[in-house]
Amino acid sequence: MKIDVLDARITELFTDDPRMSVLEVSRTLKVARATVQARLDRMQRSGVIAGWGPRVHPAALGYPVMAYCSLTIHQDTGHDAVSRVLAEIPEIQEVHTVSGESDLLAKVAARSNSDLQRVIDAIIATKTVVRSSTVIVLNTHFEGRTLPLMHAAAEV
Repeated sequence: MKIDVLDARITELFTDDPRMSVLEVSRTLKVARATVQARLDRMQRSGVIAGWGPRVHPAALGYPVMAYCSLTIHQDTGHDAVSRVLAEIPEIQEVHTVSGESDLLAKVAARSNSDLQRVIDAIIATKTVVRSSTVIVLNTHFEGRTLPLMHAAAEV
C-alpha cells in the first residue's frame, strides 16, 4: 500500500499514545477528523496497521530471559505442522521459517537460564525437532521498531 507523510504522522501519534482519540489526532495534525478516521480504516484494511492491542513485556510477567533458538526439524513433518506443535508451548513468542543452516527460528521467553533449559527440553520433547542451537539475549537496545520504516515508505 502506498502511504504518505500524513499516514506516517497519524501512525506515529497513535504509536506514542495508543489511547489518543481520533479527534485529538485530527486537532494535533490540523486535519479533519473524518480524514484521520478514513486513513486509519484504509491502513487497517490493507494490513499496514496490524492491531491495536496492548504490548505485553514478558519480563514484567516474570520472564526476564529472552533467547532465540535455531531449530532443525524433521523434514517429513513440515514447517506448518511443527509450528502448530510449538505454539502449544507458552514460552515460545514467535516462530519463523528461515533460510540458512536451520529451518525455524523461535523467540523464547524464560524465567531463568535453567527455566530456558526446561523450555528447550520441551521443544525437543515434541519429537519434531532434530537439533537446536540457542543464543541468549544479553541486552535489548530496541525492538518492534517500525516507525522509521513507515517514515521511509512515506518518503518514497
